[in-house]
Amino acid sequence: MPHIRIVLVGPKYEGNIGAICRSMTNFGLDDLVLVNPCSIGIESYRRAKHGSDILDNAKVVGTIREAIEGCTIVAGTSGVTTVGDKNFNRVPLPAREFASKIRDFDGNVAILFGREDVGLVQQELENCDMLVSVPTNSEYPILNLSHAATIVMYELFDGELHEPVPASTEDKERMFDMFEQLMEAGDYPEQRRKDTTVMFRRLMGRAVMTNNEFRVLMGVFNDAVKTINGKRRPL
Repeated sequence: MPHIRIVLVGPKYEGNIGAICRSMTNFGLDDLVLVNPCSIGIESYRRAKHGSDILDNAKVVGTIREAIEGCTIVAGTSGVTTVGDKNFNRVPLPAREFASKIRDFDGNVAILFGREDVGLVQQELENCDMLVSVPTNSEYPILNLSHAATIVMYELFDGELHEPVPASTEDKERMFDMFEQLMEAGDYPEQRRKDTTVMFRRLMGRAVMTNNEFRVLMGVFNDAVKTINGKRRPL
């Protein structure tokens, strides 16, 4: 998972800044940069709750260039298709798809959120490598700034929680033993069993098997051995 920097460009309402700090705490983020923000006062801290430390440490800058310094990928939130100076259309990725694309990236990723009324203007979007959107009802597609930011952060966090866990070496050895039992139950010749086992090990060595995949394969092998050995009737 990359390091995520949340960048708010020209936020007009301090309450939204505080609410975003609170959401950042909920989702384990702490890097906040504010570009030409409104004044920050009591309302920001009231809305930030336990995210007040993020508000205290937020960096305030005058330009987007300063805000994205050190970031390899810059994503801007937008609900429209735009034409860049490279003369190609850029269609915003849904937040979930964006989260999936950057999940294995190890660098710094800046996510830009625009003003409450006009969002990010064309010139600002030109700083972005990709655009991100939050799918909404087409009849009323406008989201509150803090709500949009929270949804994007949720998609990043949710994907990280559901990242597949690889099967352990011990579990894979158990599976190889069960595979050999299956071939033995099927009366495979000894040399054929050895050759097939080597091939199966090589095959699984090229794959990154998850815990869930391990359980499925073990269930199939176990049922097959029981069926062949007559311990239960086939369906």
